[in-house]
Amino acid sequence: MTTLKRFLSNNKPLVGLIVLMAAVAVMSPSFLTVDNLLNILRQTSINAVIAVGMTFVILSAGIDLSVGSVLAFCGAVCAWLVAGDVSVWLAIPLSLLLGAGLGAVNGIVVGVGGVQPFVATLVAMTMLRGATLVFTDGRPITTGTGAAADAFWSVGGGYVLGIPVPVVVAAVVFAAGGLVLTRTRFGRYTYAVGGNEVVARLSGIRVNAEKTAIYAVSGLLASLAGIILTARLESAQPTAGAGYELDAIAAVVVGGTGLSGGKGTLFGTLVGALIIGVLNNALNLMDVSSYYQMIAKGAVILLAVLADSRRSQ
Repeated sequence: MTTLKRFLSNNKPLVGLIVLMAAVAVMSPSFLTVDNLLNILRQTSINAVIAVGMTFVILSAGIDLSVGSVLAFCGAVCAWLVAGDVSVWLAIPLSLLLGAGLGAVNGIVVGVGGVQPFVATLVAMTMLRGATLVFTDGRPITTGTGAAADAFWSVGGGYVLGIPVPVVVAAVVFAAGGLVLTRTRFGRYTYAVGGNEVVARLSGIRVNAEKTAIYAVSGLLASLAGIILTARLESAQPTAGAGYELDAIAAVVVGGTGLSGGKGTLFGTLVGALIIGVLNNALNLMDVSSYYQMIAKGAVILLAVLADSRRSQ
């Protein structure tokens, strides 16, 4: 009994996900069908990829509000390259490098410039959204019909052994992110910076460089999410990614990572992303208006933040 109580206490998000899925399965028989479960995973994959980068940032006691705008801008650039029949083997790496570079700029502003992460990334969010509108002239950029476009579509719409490619990509990202956080110096330093930046600096950690790298990871993964979304839609929308930063933050916080930094796991973030995905799917199955869905999502975020506040006391 003690072991069970300890498990339940240490895995509250997972227990919440299981309870949520059981409740939805009772209310909607179509919920547990293979097609619907794959649809949940496909819909969740983009937020999950962004949430991995957001986990690194929040673990370092930061926040990144620019991920949605990075997604849109890098997605637009990638679509423009593919439409010009640039090989996907060049277009995708260039777009990923662009995202990492934009994230690194955020990290430099936060680390070297000493600007609060909220303010720095809010400014980046606004500027990059404007840059996206300028670059696209406010209109969608289609990926075209050439050989590059056909190959590019498979990144967002293809399957591997019956599993959607975005789901496979998200799984690889989580596995790689988990290894980095738990088995590398970079991961240990991320926790150290978030736990106590002053102590981390005194212990010899190059905090500014660490923050630059952390935000670069966030930008890289936001760009990857933008590439997947653009490939799936076969076009880049200038308004893509709006509000995605809130979904990513919600996944991280619901998964048990503290906003104060230094505590949390990527497994928790995965569970949090699935909770958000299952909740959205359940409300769709029950024909709940999208307006009410926003209210429900906000309530979940609020409860998660309140729970985090109680854990911190």
